[in-house]
Amino acid sequence: MSEIRFFALGGLGENGKNMYVIEVDKQLFILDAGIKYPSSELYGVDEIIPDYRILIRAKDRIRGIFLSHAHEDHISALPHILRDLNVPVYATNFTMQVVMDMLKDEDYNLDDLTLNTISQNSIIKFGNVRVTFFSTTHSIPESVGIAVHTLDGSIVYTSDFTFDQSGDLKYQTDFRKINELAEKNVLALLTESLGSTLELNGGVNDTLMHKLNSVYTNADGRIIVSLFSSDLQKIQRIVDISLAHHKRIAIIGRRAQRIVDIAIEDGYLKIPTESLVNLRYIDEKNKNDDHDIVALVTGSRHEPFFMIQRMCKKTDRLIHITEKDTVILMTPPVPGTEKMAARTLDTLYRSDAQVQMINKRLLTSAHATAEELKMMMNLLKPKYIIPTIGEYRHQYGVKKLAESIGYHAEDVFILDNGDVLTIKDKEAYVSKNDISVGEILIDGTAIGDVNDFVMKDRELLAEDGALLIVAHVSPKTKTILGEVQIVTRGFVYIQESGELLEKVKNMFLEVSKKHLEGKYINWNEYKRDVRNEVNRFIYQETRRSPITIPVIISTEG
Repeated sequence: MSEIRFFALGGLGENGKNMYVIEVDKQLFILDAGIKYPSSELYGVDEIIPDYRILIRAKDRIRGIFLSHAHEDHISALPHILRDLNVPVYATNFTMQVVMDMLKDEDYNLDDLTLNTISQNSIIKFGNVRVTFFSTTHSIPESVGIAVHTLDGSIVYTSDFTFDQSGDLKYQTDFRKINELAEKNVLALLTESLGSTLELNGGVNDTLMHKLNSVYTNADGRIIVSLFSSDLQKIQRIVDISLAHHKRIAIIGRRAQRIVDIAIEDGYLKIPTESLVNLRYIDEKNKNDDHDIVALVTGSRHEPFFMIQRMCKKTDRLIHITEKDTVILMTPPVPGTEKMAARTLDTLYRSDAQVQMINKRLLTSAHATAEELKMMMNLLKPKYIIPTIGEYRHQYGVKKLAESIGYHAEDVFILDNGDVLTIKDKEAYVSKNDISVGEILIDGTAIGDVNDFVMKDRELLAEDGALLIVAHVSPKTKTILGEVQIVTRGFVYIQESGELLEKVKNMFLEVSKKHLEGKYINWNEYKRDVRNEVNRFIYQETRRSPITIPVIISTEG
């Protein structure tokens, strides 16, 4: 009998930051390692990764990090994690190419790492545990589900999937493999949850193709399409439609260029070289406005919106949007970019271009909807179901679906990050908050990571600004030398608040008297008193609390 534990360091009750751990008889198997993008309240933070530091103690027991597909919310924490946890990484060829590109970017020497490329037929043995894979359909090629086989049955992680019957081999689900798993006894199913509240997916792609074809047919001039660079399936669809309408294709976006280059090089994206056009910078002679051009504006998260705004304002180097253009928006706002998306729409409509917004419902076909989730449960017939990848309402949606096909409520576990599910002697129980989990906020690099105190300060600075009091004090003569200067940023407009700042200056001189009377100056207490008194006074006068920083410089004089 094995003792199996499952917990998540990220990905439960949230959208992104997916990182799950399965422990079988003390061996640890990590599934995915992703980032989450911050919402706009997190000032200056670039990305958020799971707090993986709890795993450092158990480093010798980690058998590997197994990646399901190449989206940022599943792989982009790797550059931070591998610095502390140099453990083997397993991924399909395409995912591994993207990972290697990302690691090179972070100045890793790939020879120091153990990067194993697997296929869906790989079987990797670790004592009495085996790890196998099965192809799934998602918006990026070579996505796989991962199965960890134990003596008590297998634990199957679907990651993001759909059952969309794609004609392209690189995106097809391997139903034979899924059936083989079902025959062997599935102990637990870790299924994605994001689409659990969506109804039928039927005919979404046909409707989308029909809509795009009609837009292409009616467009007179250039066509500009916004796309997420990681959604290679949609990029391929736009390419195919563009070729059918005899258009030439330009791909714009630096980061996109790399994932697209990898995809073209390895044959995952098929774009005939003669149909690709490299746009030159706009000048008097060259306007890049041939009517047969389709420009794919690609990037991740807010980048497509940002680039389209630039094109509307005519500050872009490659494209200036005019009333002759047709703009197709295929980038529904992701969490944190809603304001940016709304502003972009506004700017677009001012440009007089033909704007075609594709209905969000036609674009969300990359996640399993209610029927597909039920189908996966019915195919695998797991004993337990653990909804992963999604916010609480999505996880709850999976629970309801499971109950609708005959599962008992006690066999579906809605967990939070840090909860541990233990399966022993065929029985399962949950320990709440058993593992301390948190987030590491990345601001540029992970060095000296940004913690709650720093965030609080940034919040205060954004709300009420800062006030600096600069004075030179002679410890010898116990006097203030020269003028006391007051500098404010984002607090009050200096010219209009002379009186207030004069009072602050007088208050500083008052507090200084007390501290300059004694034999020695206690600099820390001196600064603390200045800060407290000034804060109290400013709050009384303005009902605001700027960050007050006394800069008292010890000067011989």
